[in-house]
Formats: sequence, structure tokens, C-alpha cells
Amino acid sequence: MENTSGVGVLDKVTSILGTLEAGPATLGGLVAATGMARPTAHRLAVALEHHRLVSRDVQGRFMLGPRLGELSAAAGEDRLLAAAGSVLAQLRDATGESAQLYRRQGEVRICVAAAERLTGLRDTVPVGVTLPMKVGSAAQILLAWEEPERLHRGLQGARFTATALSGVRRRGWAQSVGEREVGVASVAAPVRGQSNRVVAAVTISGPIERLSRHPGAQLSQAVVEAAHRLTEALRQP
Repeated sequence: MENTSGVGVLDKVTSILGTLEAGPATLGGLVAATGMARPTAHRLAVALEHHRLVSRDVQGRFMLGPRLGELSAAAGEDRLLAAAGSVLAQLRDATGESAQLYRRQGEVRICVAAAERLTGLRDTVPVGVTLPMKVGSAAQILLAWEEPERLHRGLQGARFTATALSGVRRRGWAQSVGEREVGVASVAAPVRGQSNRVVAAVTISGPIERLSRHPGAQLSQAVVEAAHRLTEALRQP
């Protein structure tokens, strides 16, 4: 390893990640590329896998893990939030319902931006509030495109099923009726980052009496368009 920082273990970890940037590698491939002893390379690769910085493909080879995408998305959060205010306001005005933007953090989702309906009965979700990943259309969006192991774990105890998430992936949007709160319905769509990974969920929510028991039929197009505008904002050079 030529580029050293003086902190040996970090240099070795960086060397492993740099090797995997070129594509999946076996343990032998990591040893050959990094010059590490086989036990050292194995120990560090497994530790990185534990923290989801490294994962494995179907052949058991090491590859870059999903946590790197999450960190990359977090680095772009300022751009996302800068665009969210006007996009959510436009979505609220177009649908007449409260609009929110959620991001996943561990086993919960956080409302990071919102535009409330100005008058009448509304679903109010304060910015900064945490909600469970087991209920609601935003939770469905934030889970539907996860890697299989994390998706399976997220479905345990959820109010929605694997079949429902399959439908979400096929349609490109999710809906919920009375999942998070009795009498409230919502529709959500994914915001994607540079790597096409889902980094946030745009939603509108309101009383079932206005949104109906099939809210996606009339409102999904507006929500998907808002999500596309935020995706474009994140992908600008």
C-alpha cells in the first residue's frame, strides 16, 4: 500500500474498499491486490461486512456494501433539503393535501421536510418526528428496494407483506389506508440518488374520507412527479 496515513488499520480498510471499487473479489483476490496476509484480509473484510460497508454476492465474493450508498446519500442531504421546500409546496398545492419527505435512519423513518395543508382537516407530521418502518406508504417505499436480507428482516411485524412490496416495485409508488393512524391514508414514491438507490420517500397524507380507500388511483401521478423532481435535483452535477 503506497498511500499511507500512518494509521495502519485504516490504510488496510481503505485498500480493501479500493480493491472492491473495481468489482467483486474473492478472499484470494483481496490478498493479491492488497498484499495483506490472508488472515488479516479475512478479518477486516468480515468486520466491514458486519458494518454493511462490504457485502457478498451470490458466489460468496466480497463486494461494496449498501452502507456506502447510505453515507453517500447523507452527504447529499443538503441538496435534497434545499429542493424539498418548493417541491413539497407544489405537491401540496396540486393535491390539496399535506406533503412530507422521509428518510430512513436505522429502524425508523424521519420526517425531514413537510408542507402542510393550509386549511381544514389535515394530517400533520412535524419535521424531525420519527415514525416506525412497519407501517405507512413511506415505510413501504424505503423498504421495497432494500437488499433481500434487510427486506426480509424489515417485514417481520410489518402491516404490509412481501407481495405488497412486490407491487410497489412494479408500480413505482405505494399507498396505505389506516396503517399508521386510523382514518388516515397516504401515497408515497421513491427519491433516488446518484447510484439509483432509494434515498428518501415523498408522501401526501390526509383523511380517508377525502383520499378514499384507494388513494393511489387519483394521487399517485402527482406524487411520482414530485419524487422525480427531487431525484433530478440530487443528480445535478
